[in-house]
Amino acid sequence: MKLEKRDYDAVVVGSGPNGLAAAILMQQQGLSVLIIEGKDDIGGGLASRALTLPGFTHDVCSAIHPMALASPFFKTLPLTDYGLQYINPPLSAAHPFDDGSAAILDKSIENTAKYLGEDAGIYGKLMQSLRRTWPLIDKDALGPLHFPGHPLEMAGFGLKGLTSASHFVNRFKGKHARGLFAGMAAHSIQPLNNLSTTAIALVLMTTGHLQGWPIPRGGSVAIANALAGYFQAIGGKIETGTYVSSLAQLPAAHALLFDVTPRQLLKIAGHQFSSIYKWQLERYRYGMGVFKIDWALDGPIPFRAEACRQAGTLHLGNTFEEIAEGELQTSRGRQSEKPFVLLAQQSLFDPSRAPDGKQTGWAYCHVPNGSTQDMTQAIEKQVERFAPGFRDRIIGRHTFNTNQLETYNPNYVGGDINGGVLDIGQLFTRPVLRLSPYKTSKKGIYLCSSSTPPGGGVHGMCGYHAAKAALKDIFKIKIR
Repeated sequence: MKLEKRDYDAVVVGSGPNGLAAAILMQQQGLSVLIIEGKDDIGGGLASRALTLPGFTHDVCSAIHPMALASPFFKTLPLTDYGLQYINPPLSAAHPFDDGSAAILDKSIENTAKYLGEDAGIYGKLMQSLRRTWPLIDKDALGPLHFPGHPLEMAGFGLKGLTSASHFVNRFKGKHARGLFAGMAAHSIQPLNNLSTTAIALVLMTTGHLQGWPIPRGGSVAIANALAGYFQAIGGKIETGTYVSSLAQLPAAHALLFDVTPRQLLKIAGHQFSSIYKWQLERYRYGMGVFKIDWALDGPIPFRAEACRQAGTLHLGNTFEEIAEGELQTSRGRQSEKPFVLLAQQSLFDPSRAPDGKQTGWAYCHVPNGSTQDMTQAIEKQVERFAPGFRDRIIGRHTFNTNQLETYNPNYVGGDINGGVLDIGQLFTRPVLRLSPYKTSKKGIYLCSSSTPPGGGVHGMCGYHAAKAALKDIFKIKIR
């Protein structure tokens, strides 16, 4: 059946990594696709700006990109032809302790294990197995719930990943392995005793051992620019500076894909949905927010542990117990005095980010959703704890509280950068329990944001799977 002529075959609202991925996949099939972006610049969380002082380039939101390099879809695109270059620091991540020691995540499993003392053997065996398995299951793990291509391998990963980090960590005895695991699991932005928090840790560690945790040269915006450049090169169109608040603003199209969260989708298209679907979207839960700081520095961060000076990413929080308690209290609305801090030092490895002799710093901690508490002192105290003299290096500072983050990007509801809490209740059933989580109750309208599986992260797989659904439903095109 031939479809009637419309202005476009598909319109994608939002140009974050998921919106760009959805638009690219559909344009690759010979369709006419338009991206509409509310801001003057594309990319959503993939943005880099001079937030502090002239000459310092800071990543506004996302900074380190293991999942972008590991993305099954992004790996198929010729992004290097459009200017994207990745830099791998000597160490992907480091986790310092109060006694001056540190655990690390190196591409080498053996080198990582050397820092883990009595847990070296069990860590090595675990990660060797996962490194072999991940390439077989990555497409299934980074997608909606369905029967996998390698069921035994997927089941093995699932049995581990669906447990809580608080349970899984008991296979380690020493503080170094336990602390390293806590920092990885804390990327889930939820209490570590929640089911499925182990999955986040295992995926991040496995990708680190497979390809490292890279930094885009010039800033995270380089990823967005490369995706957009390729999209336009194959015929796609992008319109910026148009904030969509109503379906009436959109040109006629057979498929509409929204890179927004349920709250915005309801405002834009809620009147088109069934009462049951609207009720389900209204019950969607958002998670903890973040408070973010960018620094202009007069030199490198003076970490006591030498390994920390070689790592692109730092996890600051000391022991598993301290991190777990802080995350639990924050999830209950009580801010920790010693928050877990996720820190990146991109300019150490990408000199284009700062003037000669200077450095940048990027960090955030988790806060209760919607909190406007200023966490500057708490975060800087945590950095100083592991890097005495850090405060003396600060020559410029810029902060975002949860409200300011949401103003910058409405998808960050209450400062939630994951597009909704990623707990077991919303891991595969985000935003609602449906056979296809990307379809709405209105034919032709799809959700392609991180509020769908597999959730947050710069991988584009939410957009990829939403586009697959639209291609099959509307255009009768099946993508394997």
